[in-house]
Amino acid sequence: MVAYFQLQPAEAELQDLAEQYWQTAGEKEHELEKAAFEAGEAIRNGDYSLANLEAIVRWKSERAVQVLIGNSNEKIRRALAVATSPESSTEAAVKALLDLHGIDIALASAVLAAIFPERYTALDYRTLEALGHARHDVRFYEEYLAFCKRLAESNIVTPQSELPAPTPLRTLDRALWEWSRSHTG
Repeated sequence: MVAYFQLQPAEAELQDLAEQYWQTAGEKEHELEKAAFEAGEAIRNGDYSLANLEAIVRWKSERAVQVLIGNSNEKIRRALAVATSPESSTEAAVKALLDLHGIDIALASAVLAAIFPERYTALDYRTLEALGHARHDVRFYEEYLAFCKRLAESNIVTPQSELPAPTPLRTLDRALWEWSRSHTG
């Protein structure tokens, strides 16, 4: 079964929505996102620590941090090593992260997006709503990721160079999230 995505906002709205996302987010959200992408860079550079993973998880789910810290340092190191390996497929990277307590498909996608913002985007109920969908599993994430990459590569948005993770994928993620937030009150 192939997932079907239909962009709900107009393509012409996406860049403005991404800008609105950042403008309407509070200082705490700015700090959490910045810390998450800094932690992702550290992980990308080989620092597979709980502190770095925690910074990313905290960005998306404060509640999940309490469960995450129950994982051993070795288990975290192994999962992050697989997730960052150039040989790992998206499926292998996601499954390695799902083996950690406190990580679901949405958090696994956020971890990958923070580590490799040019390759991955976060799977979030708001961004899914902006694409007319709401189903979560690894295959679905791969299809979602491919769809978002095609959109980002079509140059309908440009990187927000002054913000964390200045990539077209991250700009698109902000735009889709903001569209959902502004359309659901």
